[in-house]
Amino acid sequence: MSQEKIKQIEKEGMASLQAVQTIADLELWEIKYLGRKSELNDILKGLKGLTPEEKKIIGPLGNTVKQSLFRAFGETKEILLEKSIDWEAERIDVTAPGVPSLRGHLHPVTQVEHEIEDIFSEMGFVIADGPEIETEHYNFDVLNIPADHPARDMQDTFWIASSGEEEKYLPRTQTSPMQVRYMETHTPPLHVIVPGRVFRNESTDASHEHTFHQFECLMVGDDISVANFKWMAETFFSRFFGKKIDIRLRPSFFPFTEPSFEFDISCTLCDAKGCAVCKQSGWLELGGAGMVNQKVFESAGYLRGKYQGFAWGFGATRLAMMKYKITDIRLFMSGDLRFIRQF
Repeated sequence: MSQEKIKQIEKEGMASLQAVQTIADLELWEIKYLGRKSELNDILKGLKGLTPEEKKIIGPLGNTVKQSLFRAFGETKEILLEKSIDWEAERIDVTAPGVPSLRGHLHPVTQVEHEIEDIFSEMGFVIADGPEIETEHYNFDVLNIPADHPARDMQDTFWIASSGEEEKYLPRTQTSPMQVRYMETHTPPLHVIVPGRVFRNESTDASHEHTFHQFECLMVGDDISVANFKWMAETFFSRFFGKKIDIRLRPSFFPFTEPSFEFDISCTLCDAKGCAVCKQSGWLELGGAGMVNQKVFESAGYLRGKYQGFAWGFGATRLAMMKYKITDIRLFMSGDLRFIRQF
């Protein structure tokens, strides 16, 4: 009886499968003929009540029919799934232009900083980083800046509120504090640059900003001279601007260098012939430099007179303005995407 019933189930299952037209109907068919409560499954579960001779006949036959129904079910499912796909809707026009995705990029000042770092790294300099919130000790005292120096005034420096006799803190006004911080943990010869943001308490206009980026360069050894600095500066600026750049030094004063000088570069816009930007002089003022004051070496723990070195600083933001011919420094911090997306 069970043998005939199994064959009948197979015949009915195959016949009804031919009439299935949708995935939903196929799921109902699967429940009826292959589900846990299907007639075929009940027969297979009842094998334990049959005689050994009956089991030898009903068991293999039941499993064969079940596998046959499973194969038919799978084939039908593939056919119905393929029919259900809207090929026109899925069609891809490979000739249509793609839709570009919005991608961010580095800020123009950051791009310039990376370029500066690459040039100095190739010349054997290491890159150091220092805290933006600095102590009065490192920002002023160790750099030989006296207590009554105008740079310490509220008009020039942002001070962080403190009470009592605590160490005073401030957003650094220059990257020079890293001179002593680096020398305290390293022994000459030294070749190091320090990029970073600095902060000044001043009114903003087209050429002044309260927050900008600066670079500090320090080179210390037994016989470093101004000639080393001049060659280093000419080499750097010539590589940065991609053409021959001349350097001019003018006497100046900085507490942390002696002798001190301002340095100018030949105008990159008019090739030193004279223009409105350089005020017809052929020169552009760019930064300050000098031989490291021996008092700064002493602050770092070096013996007075044992080493010589030069230090110079210049604005990375100023270089970005020159490189990209930007006339207003405030654009860099404006957050205006119309400006940023040009780079």
